[in-house]
Amino acid sequence: MAKGVNKVFLLGRLGKDPEMRASAGGMTIASFTLATSDRQKDQTGNWVDKTEWHNLVAFQRTAEIVRDYCKKGSQVFVEGKIQTRSWDDKESGQKKYRTEILVNELSLLDSKGAGEGGGSRSSTASYDQRPPASQPDYADQGITDDDIPF
Repeated sequence: MAKGVNKVFLLGRLGKDPEMRASAGGMTIASFTLATSDRQKDQTGNWVDKTEWHNLVAFQRTAEIVRDYCKKGSQVFVEGKIQTRSWDDKESGQKKYRTEILVNELSLLDSKGAGEGGGSRSSTASYDQRPPASQPDYADQGITDDDIPF
């Protein structure tokens, strides 16, 4: 039997500051909401923005990055998978459900120094990437990330 595919890509902005906690084993966990928007025509033919809210959970190093660099209004690109968990509500005894995106990869899209809500320019925070060997490395000339205009 063939395996299924459970992969999600989201580009949006945090709805509030992330909530941080630790598991019983000491694992760092970040929970946050992400708003995505889509533009659709209404019944009268006018364009209307529709916002969808997503619950996201990040673990370990990714959670630490969320804690240190993300806040309400931060723009991020996320790759993850959908998971629905259930539990019995202690007060009512009813079964409760919550669908979440478990974050596998996260790219920060806000430019440096952008205030709440982000700036108009963006760059992916992929500081581990190196230029291809055929391109010159300008580190010996004193050029830093702050000199790059995006």
